[in-house]
Amino acid sequence: MELVLSIGIGVLAGSGIWLLLRPRTYQVIIGLSLLSYAVNLFIFSMGRLTINAPPVIKAGTEIDPATFADPVPQALVLTAIVIGFATTALFLVVLLASRGLTGTDHVDGKESER
Repeated sequence: MELVLSIGIGVLAGSGIWLLLRPRTYQVIIGLSLLSYAVNLFIFSMGRLTINAPPVIKAGTEIDPATFADPVPQALVLTAIVIGFATTALFLVVLLASRGLTGTDHVDGKESER
């Protein structure tokens, strides 16, 4: 389970960084989104991955903190998802305004000469 999660985080981070280095603004926005998904998965995995663990403490039982997931990373990831969605929407508006003003969607504002 940890290996699959680690590979997934690595693939998302690597493809996000690769897209960040592309010359078009839409690819940069998608790269930022993929990179934020990788960071969210990493933060979420820091809350201990447990399988078949009870989510709620039952009354009258002994409490063992090692069997429960940490709720703080879950709250951080939920907040990061909302902030990431708002940031992506802002970037898309800036992309559309920049394309309307310059006539191109390149990051530096000019088309490459071929």
